[in-house]
Amino acid sequence: MTDQRITIKPATGTWVVRAGGAVIAESSDALELQEGDYPAVIYFPRKDVAMAFLDASEQTSTCPYKGVATYFGIATKSGLIPNAVWTYEDPLESVKEIKDYLAFYTDKTTVEHF
Repeated sequence: MTDQRITIKPATGTWVVRAGGAVIAESSDALELQEGDYPAVIYFPRKDVAMAFLDASEQTSTCPYKGVATYFGIATKSGLIPNAVWTYEDPLESVKEIKDYLAFYTDKTTVEHF
């Protein structure tokens, strides 16, 4: 069984997200969320994300450890990348640090560390 303990810490260095040939996010204030034995996920503060590229989706999901996630697609020159971004608008108290942060699916975007 997967260990569901969650740890959140500052992500060192600068992180960049690219999609459709454009830089969607760049931050040196990102957070690294580690959940059990899953790969770490980088969360970007909204202030460092080009929100104009994001289109709200109707999709939601619920995580028993983080709360209800809402999703965004990314508008690119070649079309919409659906549900490529997620966020917890009202995360559970135990992960309140990720409020106002967004995470990007690495199979739909490129997340780079510098």
